[in-house]
Amino acid sequence: MSFDGLFTGAMTHEVASLLTTGRISKIVQPSAYEVLFTIRASSTNYKLLLSAHPSYARFHITDQQYDSPNEPPMFTMVLRKHLNGGFIESITQSDNERIVTIKVRSRNEIGDEMSRSLVVELMGRHSNIILIDNDRNMILDSVKHVPMAVNRHRTILPGAQYIQPPAQEKRNPFAPISKDEFNSLIQQEDVTPSQAIINSFSGVSPLFANEVVFKGIGQSYEVFSDLIEKLKKYEYTPTYFKTENKEYFYFLPITHLHGETVHFDTLSKLLDVFYFGKAERDRVKQQSGDLEKLLHNEVSKNYKKLKKLEQSLKDTEKADRLQLQGELLTANMFALKKGMKDIEVVNYYDENGATITIPLSPLKTPSENAQSYFTKYTKMKNSITHIEEQISLTIDENKYLETILQQLESASPRDIEEIREELVETGYLRKKHSKKQTKSNKQKVTLDEYISSTGELLLVGKNNKQNEYLTNKLAARDELWFHTKDIPGSHVVIRSKEPSEQAINEAAILAAYFSKARQSSSVPVDYTQIRHVKKPNGSKPGFVIYEQNNTIYVTPDEELVLKLKK
Repeated sequence: MSFDGLFTGAMTHEVASLLTTGRISKIVQPSAYEVLFTIRASSTNYKLLLSAHPSYARFHITDQQYDSPNEPPMFTMVLRKHLNGGFIESITQSDNERIVTIKVRSRNEIGDEMSRSLVVELMGRHSNIILIDNDRNMILDSVKHVPMAVNRHRTILPGAQYIQPPAQEKRNPFAPISKDEFNSLIQQEDVTPSQAIINSFSGVSPLFANEVVFKGIGQSYEVFSDLIEKLKKYEYTPTYFKTENKEYFYFLPITHLHGETVHFDTLSKLLDVFYFGKAERDRVKQQSGDLEKLLHNEVSKNYKKLKKLEQSLKDTEKADRLQLQGELLTANMFALKKGMKDIEVVNYYDENGATITIPLSPLKTPSENAQSYFTKYTKMKNSITHIEEQISLTIDENKYLETILQQLESASPRDIEEIREELVETGYLRKKHSKKQTKSNKQKVTLDEYISSTGELLLVGKNNKQNEYLTNKLAARDELWFHTKDIPGSHVVIRSKEPSEQAINEAAILAAYFSKARQSSSVPVDYTQIRHVKKPNGSKPGFVIYEQNNTIYVTPDEELVLKLKK
């Protein structure tokens, strides 16, 4: 666990040092579990993110862009009523636990001063954000409601008294402790030294305990004391670790882990990088679950349809045999009589003069039997063109649907509505008549913007509406256009007539990153001038053909993508 009590204390100090006395000017709720505050402090606007997500619970200052819903949730409205315009009096941690309290002084509608607290509980799936009336210690609202039926010891509902989670009966790691006492604590029977440290001190995670034992072979007390002393002096080294199987973050270097290590200036920047993409993917999944299910169902139906069409095409291979049987019956008409069930005739087209038995309908005349074989032959022959056309259409449709699925994988929450509108326009979804939909339809297409290392503007289309706007309307004819070769992905354009080689390489990396090949290496990316990119008449949204292209091979780089983000 990276976000332990010690990390919570370090983050609390960092946020409090910047935001205490700051004024809350804006509150939005990007998703069901996240709240974003804009706070004006020391002539600077900061964005404070609070998250009660079951897997990504955290709080930190962020530089990332978050989209707010068209209709704010009820919790947002309650927060705005009680906190908007308020001043932050303090930001404190509770007893080295993963509980942070933001105390706010504000005024109500008639101008009377009121005191409110926002309690952030970072406890895995039990995480919560709770607004409290300090005068009455009463819960005004929370991100998650917990009725008595779920937890009879601690109800979290509007109107209930706020009760903190029970504190751990462990030692405070910041309290003085002698070497002998420390050694006696960690030299317990039946437990490892790391587990003994976890069992003895509050707010300590396996990450911290393992580091103490690893670095302090025979000197665990000295290492423990040194690390705690650094925390007391607020001496942090925010560090990101990436091993073969997992990613970690912490407020100090971890030497017992082997893998990639990156250091950051602040804990907030560290968390921005660590959670970049992870939390957003979760928000997108919440909003696009129904779309993903629909698209997977359509793709599955098309694959079943393809199997049937391919079988039908295979059956048409019998057409030539039907023609042969009709011609042989016509040639042997003199030997046919009504009522016959079959006839054996010589196959004149066989070099060896082999015979062939032809089934007959006893109810038909000889000429009717011969004509029925010619009719079946003509019908089957005519169906080949239709079947081949249906196979081609079905393959194209699946390519289109798989492109939409890829776009959902790299979409931001604001992109989902545009994808939803496209699926309505193409007939996969029914149109919903609502104020929200009408408002969404009038929204301007917004493209993701990146700045190359040499200063060129790079634009990325994250869905077909954005791709078509970027490629067919916005980009100039002599600007370079990028797309992964034969792989579903985004359109990328460099807004420069003479881009640098570095910009070309970075634009290609963006195209590879926002494609189905994101997890691959050495991804082929085609690029050409916009003048050579065309949209065929009647083609699906976002589909283009191009010529006179060059191909560059690049490996997607998430860290670079974050660095280039405008």
